[in-house]
Amino acid sequence: MAGIGPPPKAPGNRARSNGDRSPLKVVEASAVVQPDLPEFDVQVSVDGDLVSQKFVWPEQTRRWWSMWGESPLSADFTQTDWDFLLDTARIHAAYWSGDLKQASELRLRAAKFGATPEDRARLRIAFSPATDAADDARVPNDIDSARSRRNGARRLSVGE
Repeated sequence: MAGIGPPPKAPGNRARSNGDRSPLKVVEASAVVQPDLPEFDVQVSVDGDLVSQKFVWPEQTRRWWSMWGESPLSADFTQTDWDFLLDTARIHAAYWSGDLKQASELRLRAAKFGATPEDRARLRIAFSPATDAADDARVPNDIDSARSRRNGARRLSVGE
């Protein structure tokens, strides 16, 4: 029964002193279209000399970048989000080019955007299943359809 039990402690006597949550600041922002992976030159050492050559994005990074553009999470990305992911793409490219030291930074950066189910749970993001007319047609809406599937079978009580 509600209301039974000891009264709450005075705030000064509580073991935890969590402060009041500050209010959420809501800022109006416009979503931005995903930019293309840029073309740029990198300096590489050839026989001890630095030579400028065009950077080639690994195919795995191109697929990864495309995946982010198609993700439902990206619908609300702003320019700063895409810029951060673009820096992350460079780390992704380094990782897929053999620089395995980049793995931990890549994991941390991708987690900020909800890359895995665990990341999305931590960020309190949940995907809802897409519905269409075909899905609605398969879902029975009333108890009579469940009874019709049992073909007249019924549960027997103890003692029948």
